[in-house]
Order: sequence, then structure tokens, then C-alpha cells
Amino acid sequence: MKSTYRAICRRSLLLATFLGLACAGAQAQTYPTRSIELLVGYSAGGGMDTAARMLAPRLSALLGQQVVVENRAGAAGLIAGDVVAKATPDGYTLLLGESGLLVAPYLHSHMTFDPIKSFAPVASVFNLPLMVVTNNDFPAKTPKEFVALLQANPGKYSFASPGVGSLQHLGFEMFTSQIHASVVHIPYQGAAAIVPAVISDQVPIGVVSVASGIAQVKAGQLRAMALMSPVKIAGAENIPPLSEVIPGFNVSPKLFLLAPAGTPASVIERLSDAVHTVLASPDLAAKAAALLGGVPAYMAAGPLAVDLRHESAAWGGIVRKLKIAPQ
Repeated sequence: MKSTYRAICRRSLLLATFLGLACAGAQAQTYPTRSIELLVGYSAGGGMDTAARMLAPRLSALLGQQVVVENRAGAAGLIAGDVVAKATPDGYTLLLGESGLLVAPYLHSHMTFDPIKSFAPVASVFNLPLMVVTNNDFPAKTPKEFVALLQANPGKYSFASPGVGSLQHLGFEMFTSQIHASVVHIPYQGAAAIVPAVISDQVPIGVVSVASGIAQVKAGQLRAMALMSPVKIAGAENIPPLSEVIPGFNVSPKLFLLAPAGTPASVIERLSDAVHTVLASPDLAAKAAALLGGVPAYMAAGPLAVDLRHESAAWGGIVRKLKIAPQ
């Protein structure tokens, strides 16, 4: 009797496993059957919105369903993050996330979701390198001279970023900690305020995205001291990286697609493959450089999950070192 019962259980388990695999296979073949929402946590017209609208029509063509960009601006992207974290995990609600999302838990005491645990990574899409700029009269002209100058003059110079806890702020602090230099931080209200302030020497050093300052660099109004990552960007090939003097130094905010945790692996794979195809388009690199100051940077779901955990931990270490209290 017991053996018969065990046999029935084994057959039931095998049948359940078979049905589960069959359902997963069917889901992979049929997904998507309706439009997909791609949420962006920032207003229309900004860099995140531009990236999403660059990707959406290309993904729509590959997936056979419309990928609709929806802006849910507010709280530095956390409103959109909350919506996607709580959405049904079926692949029809996605988030275009960025590295700032990984810093948020260290800066905000009332997070409603965990940027690592609440999502299933789909794929990375772009890297957006940061650029250190100075006015044209700044004493240093190369990364090597820049490092030597800051080391020899602790506390003499200041740098501008878009605010305390911004990636520009934390990235430059990571740089100064590695060269053992002291530079005073001055928060500004975005790159639109930083660039003219540096040009007019109200502040000698600024940290901005490439897209925010490259026009003034090309016009000769601003000096591009260095990129904060070793990538090459179309139109900015001559700007040296800080890794020339600090081997391995790389601070480059990422954009990536996230789905709610629990989204079926088959759906994640379908989406990730579509992103991979889109990012391989011959014309996309030029558009990303022109519109974002960025570069396509595909990473599949598995490696991306590991990378996001490491990046989050690195930002957390800098926040703790600077003793920035969560608000």
C-alpha cells in the first residue's frame, strides 16, 4: 500500500514538473501578448526619458507589441521604482533604472522597496560616463598634473556636483579618497548651473555628464580634464580617463532594465535577448553618444544581478565614509 502511494506521488511530481516546464515553454513562446509599460522615474525630455524613448520603438518592433514609455517623476526615481516593485511579475511592467537607485537605500530612511531584492534584473543598456571639467585657466592640464596638484594642496580647491549624494558627488569623493587628497564639495542645482559656474571660475572644478558639458568643451569655453571611466565616447575620443593615473578607476553610472521580482525566467530571457539585439544596432552608438553622452553596454540578467550588488555595496561604502545621514 505504501509503495503504491509512493509510486503515485512520484508520478504526480513528474507530471507537475512536466506541466511546469510546458507552461514555462508556452509562456516564452507567447510572451508578450499585449503592450508593455516601461516606467521612467524622471520627467519627459531628460536623459532617462531620452534613453527610454530610444529603446522603446526598437523593442516594440522585435517583441511584436508596443513598449509604452510612462513617466512617473518624483523622489529621484523612487516613485516609479515603487510602482514596478509592487507590479504583477508578468513582464508587462518594467523599470528603466539607473545607478542612483542603488545609492538610494543609504540616503533615504523610508524606502518602500529594496533595489536589489524587489526586482529581477533584465539587462543593462547604457553607460553614462562622467566628466571632470575645469575653467581654462586651471593650473593642471592633464590627469597626472591634476592629481599632483590636488595632493599638494589639501583643502585649497573645491568641486561642484548636482548635490549631496549624487553620483557625481560620490564618484569624485571616491576619486579623492584613492589619491588621498582633500577637495571641498559645493553642491549646485544641476549641470545647468555647474557649467557656467566653472566657466566663470566661481568654482574651479565641476563633475558633470559628458552630454552636459561637451558642447562647451568643443567651443573652447571649458577644459575637459578627464573622464571618470575608461570608455571611449564618439565625439569625445581625445578626453583622457582618470584610469591613466589610477589604474582600474571606473565610475560610470549605468542604465538598466528591471522587472518585478518573481518574473518568470523565460520572460526575462526573452526581454534580455531583445535588448541585446537592439543594442547591437549599428546606428545606436552614434545616437547614444549624441543624445546621452553615453555608450551601449549590454549585460545579461545573471551577470547584471552580480554587478548591481557589487555596485550598491561600493556606493554604500562611500556614503558611510562621508557620514552622509539618511534623510
